[in-house]
Amino acid sequence: MILDADIKQQLAEYLKLMENEVVIKLSVSSGETSNDMAALVNELAAMSSKIKIEQSDLPRTPGFSINRIGEETGIVFAGIPLGHEFTSLVLALLQVSGRAPKVDDKIIEQIKGIKGKYNFETYISLTCHNCPEVVQALNVMSVLNPDITHTMIDGGVFKEEVESKNIMAVPSVYLNGEPFGNGRMTVEEILAKLGSTLDVSEFYDKAPYDVLVIGGGPAGSSAAVYAARKGIRTGILAERFGGQVRDTLGIENLIGVKYIEGTKLSDNLEAHVRDYDVDVMTLQRAKGLSKKEYIEVELENGAVLKSKTLILATGARWRNIGVPGEIEFKNKGVAYCPHCDGPLFKGKDVAVIGGGNSGIEAAIDLAGIVNHVTVLEFLPELKADKVLQERLYSLPNVTVYKNVQTKEITGTDKVNGITYIHRDTKEEHHIELQGVFVQIGLVPNTDWLGDSVERNRFGEILIDEHNATNIPGVFAAGDCTNSPYKQIIISMGSGASAALSAFDYLIRN
Repeated sequence: MILDADIKQQLAEYLKLMENEVVIKLSVSSGETSNDMAALVNELAAMSSKIKIEQSDLPRTPGFSINRIGEETGIVFAGIPLGHEFTSLVLALLQVSGRAPKVDDKIIEQIKGIKGKYNFETYISLTCHNCPEVVQALNVMSVLNPDITHTMIDGGVFKEEVESKNIMAVPSVYLNGEPFGNGRMTVEEILAKLGSTLDVSEFYDKAPYDVLVIGGGPAGSSAAVYAARKGIRTGILAERFGGQVRDTLGIENLIGVKYIEGTKLSDNLEAHVRDYDVDVMTLQRAKGLSKKEYIEVELENGAVLKSKTLILATGARWRNIGVPGEIEFKNKGVAYCPHCDGPLFKGKDVAVIGGGNSGIEAAIDLAGIVNHVTVLEFLPELKADKVLQERLYSLPNVTVYKNVQTKEITGTDKVNGITYIHRDTKEEHHIELQGVFVQIGLVPNTDWLGDSVERNRFGEILIDEHNATNIPGVFAAGDCTNSPYKQIIISMGSGASAALSAFDYLIRN
């Protein structure tokens, strides 16, 4: 048995939602993976009379496709979609059977309107929590448009293929045999890369908002919900919902929720916002801010949004180390997500830059996968919690260098080493390795504000106890502010506070 009893019980309920029959075309040979794949497919068929099995010969074996009866749908799984990809399998079964995907009608129209042949391939690892979003988005596109196909490829199963293409980060998407994109992408982002975007005119001539929120992370989502509940005209502008949360594997310190994955929490945030009368504008970025009769926000698409009050909740992003080789070898050995990309470095030597909690947690996780981990910390001592340090030093395949400065990440077509300088002796050292994971904290997403809002030397927006900035009517919340603690639950509270303060401002002005 591939599926345990609890999962089968849950799966049985989902399979009841299938609307029509589907056929799984199975392509297997000898070997453990093929045997396990055949066992999984047979278990699925045994659980629903709407699932049929046919033997087939697909381009990649082991693999299977999910199809409508008498029709090739174009959804293929090359590898066993368990772990984080199990949801992708369940959704594919439901959607191919005829159950409508939960996608906005405008997005469905965009997908159906795409002309030409598009053969997508996504290389994933089953431990990657960002990969399912890409897999599921491309599967939906395949269901809705007969000229689009998609194959999920498990890099752990097709290792030679991954090595030949120098794939060192997942998800890695290819289109018609050529590189298309790396990292997590929403269906809107994929459509934008294909040149299919919403009409910019939709952003013109919008009536002024009472509250406009910029940012779709915990702070922005919380602010939008609190504002909308006051019955005032609310808009939210977000490049993506979730922010950093979407890149977080497991969350265990959100009070009242023992454990939740970042992608699930991000989806919950978006769903909660959309439950209210909020004008949601996604895949958009702000370009500038000015105070006139209204507060005006200029977008990168050229439109200008007006509002009586504004809440800045733009969050933060991973900080780059800014040394030669970092940008050149990004996704070619330089990585930022140990959970996603760690399995691609199995048996290899890697470095982790950063001695805080995130860096040491990354080193501990990687030590169970790779051959050796070298930790480089700029300060004389590690900053991570004591319990993490104790765990780190107990591992036999970890070396820690403190008080060192990274000088360069070296390589040719991919990373082959790292050079660092000991800050006391000024001695320079070089280590041969195949991967570098950067974990040195965050930088606020506030560069676009320029001098329009007062910020500190770190770029954080300065706020008072009411989340107010130096501009009347402009408030800020979350990790983009000078709040000393960057935590999800604090950002949520900060967003609520900013919304209540904005409402109070409206009442008094």
